[in-house]
Amino acid sequence: MVAMEVIRESIFVSALRSFCKVFFSMIGLFLAIFLASFIYSLFTSPFETGDQTKVALLPDLNGQNELRPLHSPAILQINIQGVIGEMGKLDTKAIENILVEAHNNMFLKGRIKGILLRVNTPGGTVVDSDNIYRLLKTFKEKNNIPIFGYVDGLCASGGMYVTSSADKLYASPTSIVGSVGVILGPFFNIYDTLGKVGVQSKTLTRGLDKDMMSPFRAWKPDEDAPFQPVMTFFYHRFVDLVTGARTRLDKTKLVEEYGAKIFDGPEAQRLGYIDVADAEYETALRDLLTQANVDLEKPYQVVSLEPRTDWYSSLVNNASGLFSGKIEHVINLGDKRSPAIRDQFAYLFDPAMSFPEK
Repeated sequence: MVAMEVIRESIFVSALRSFCKVFFSMIGLFLAIFLASFIYSLFTSPFETGDQTKVALLPDLNGQNELRPLHSPAILQINIQGVIGEMGKLDTKAIENILVEAHNNMFLKGRIKGILLRVNTPGGTVVDSDNIYRLLKTFKEKNNIPIFGYVDGLCASGGMYVTSSADKLYASPTSIVGSVGVILGPFFNIYDTLGKVGVQSKTLTRGLDKDMMSPFRAWKPDEDAPFQPVMTFFYHRFVDLVTGARTRLDKTKLVEEYGAKIFDGPEAQRLGYIDVADAEYETALRDLLTQANVDLEKPYQVVSLEPRTDWYSSLVNNASGLFSGKIEHVINLGDKRSPAIRDQFAYLFDPAMSFPEK
């Protein structure tokens, strides 16, 4: 009997010891990652150039992408691909880093003779679309270089806004263009549902209408009224900007007839949204090189700068709940957009919102 108790105790102690080893090993691993990230941040300045992006050599018109002499001219390709405003990928900071490092990078300094925007985006936030447009416009004017755009899939809403910085806009044979408009929401109201299941909520506020469009109480009549003037302002700014850049696009028809519709390439060209439909990438690149006075018989470089992503930052961000001790509860109501986009005014084409599932 005593032997049995000793055996049980030994098994229990052994299991406890194993659990403690695994538990404290995991704690040690997370602490090591945290400390490494902290130490790295101490010795890395966000103002340093050359560490925010990575350079990729792209094929020229002859399909060659080897390194050219550092005195040869270069075309910078900026990929406007994905949702505008996605943090670290296609937000204001990412494009700002690209333009800053294109100007200061030892490999590219003084070589940029033109920018080619390669576009495949449904648009994104109003703020990031406007910021990126102005960053590109300022860079173009400061350095006296042309910007061309090549749509390779979709150029909708915020994509049209950003490419208004381009002197000329091309589109591939299967591209879709348009959707000049602004959207906010959707907003959902679950007040009645919560009441049926016996759940109550209270939000503490100070300031008139601070909790506008709260989903946890009954909405007041015309509760969306304060948003309308802001949306009108953003819409008219969009219309003025895009018709100013694409001068063949009739402003009156855009507002009264075309609206936020999308068009295939040939129709978009006919209406004035783009300059050249059914175009190949090489055509846009060749025309840009010509516009930039680059001699095609001499060496030149085509490059892109991509935002650099750090594995430790992603890990720390994904594990933020473990470090903070907080767990975020999310109710999925069918909106698949990132929270960074979902809750903001947006120049965004969203087929799921335009054509809801039946």
